[in-house]
Amino acid sequence: MGSGHRHGSGGHGHGHGSERAIAIAALLTGGFMLAEVAGGLISGSLALLADAGHMLTDFASLVLAWLAFRFARRPATWRQTYGFDRLSVLAAFVNGLSLFVIAGWITYEALQRLWDPGEVLGGVMLWIAVAGLIVNILAFWVLTRGEGENLNIRAAALHVAGDLLGSVAAIVAALVILWTGWTPIDPLLSVLVVLIILRSAWKVVAESGHMLLEGAPAGFDAREVATDLAQCVPGVLRVHHVHAWSITQERPIVTLEAQVSPGTDHDAVRRAIKSRLSEHFGVGHATVEIQEVKAPADPVEASTATAEVAP
Repeated sequence: MGSGHRHGSGGHGHGHGSERAIAIAALLTGGFMLAEVAGGLISGSLALLADAGHMLTDFASLVLAWLAFRFARRPATWRQTYGFDRLSVLAAFVNGLSLFVIAGWITYEALQRLWDPGEVLGGVMLWIAVAGLIVNILAFWVLTRGEGENLNIRAAALHVAGDLLGSVAAIVAALVILWTGWTPIDPLLSVLVVLIILRSAWKVVAESGHMLLEGAPAGFDAREVATDLAQCVPGVLRVHHVHAWSITQERPIVTLEAQVSPGTDHDAVRRAIKSRLSEHFGVGHATVEIQEVKAPADPVEASTATAEVAP
C-alpha cells in the first residue's frame, strides 16, 4: 500500500488583487458612511439611516475580509498544515450572518416608522442617496471586476450590493416624498431592500457553511468519480473510501483508496488517477492509497470494474 500527494496552487495566486479590491471598497464604504449618517439624521430618513447602518457593518465586514486575505498569505505551519486560506471562507460565513442581523434591524425600524411616521426632508435625502449610489457603484465595480467566484469577494460584494440597492430605494423614496409628501414610502422601500438582501445572504451562508462542514466541492459526485476511475484507469478494480472537501473554492481536496490487479505498477496507477482527477474533475490535490488484490476468488468478478463510496 502506498500513498501520494499533489498540492494544487489555485488558491495562492489570487490574494493580492482581491486584497487590494477589498481595501479600496472598505475605504469608499467607510468614508461615505459618515456622510450618510449625518444626512439621515438631518433629513429624518429611515432609508438613509438603514443604509448607513448597513454600510457600518459593511465596513467591518470588508475589514474582516481584508484581514482574511492578509492571513491567507501566510505559509502553512506544523499546526495549520493547510495554511490560513480557510479564514476567507469563515469571513464569508460571518459576513453572510451579519446580513441577517442587519435585515432584522431594518425591518424593526421600518415597522416602527409605519406605526409612527415622522417628517422626512426629501431634498437632503435625495442628494445624500445619489452620492451614496455613486460610491456604492464604484465599490461594487472594484469588487466584481476580477475574482467574482471567490467566496470571500462574493460575500463582500453582496454587502455592497445591498448598500447599492439601499441607495436606489432611498432615491425613489426621496422622489416620492418630494412629489407627493407620502412618507410611508421610506420604510416600505427599506423592507423591499431587506427581502433582496436576505435572498443573497442565504446563498453565501449556505455555501460557506457547506465548506466549513467539509462538504464535497460544488459539482463533485464521489460516486461518479469512483465509477469513472475504476472504468478508465488501467489496472484499477475498485475505488472506495472516496472523501472530498475544500479548503477554499480554489483548493478542492480528495482522498481515496484504489484496489488494483496483482502485478500492477502502483506508482503508474497513482499518477494516472491523479491525472484523471485533475483533468476531468478539477482536483489538484489528491491522496491516493493503493491496495493490491492478491488472489481474486472469481476471474469474471476480477475483470469487472466496480466502485464503492464510503458512507
